[in-house]
Amino acid sequence: MSNSSMINTSVNNQFLEHSQEQLILIDQLKRAELFNGRAAMLGIAIGILTEALTGSGIVHQIGLGALTDGYAACRTQFLPFCF
Repeated sequence: MSNSSMINTSVNNQFLEHSQEQLILIDQLKRAELFNGRAAMLGIAIGILTEALTGSGIVHQIGLGALTDGYAACRTQFLPFCF
């Protein structure tokens, strides 16, 4: 039995097709993660720029400012109780 006949079996062909599908999926995943990372960096940069222009922090920009204000008041003893 020669090496070429061992390579061209149906099991090996299925394995190769499966490997090629995995390579395609891995490539798609890499592209998606690259896009997500770039979008996150852009979002942070826009948030920081907006904070510099308006004076309102990122947490206030997304509507969670009351949570941080309450925490800051609790930590500085402005409230008689902490939540």
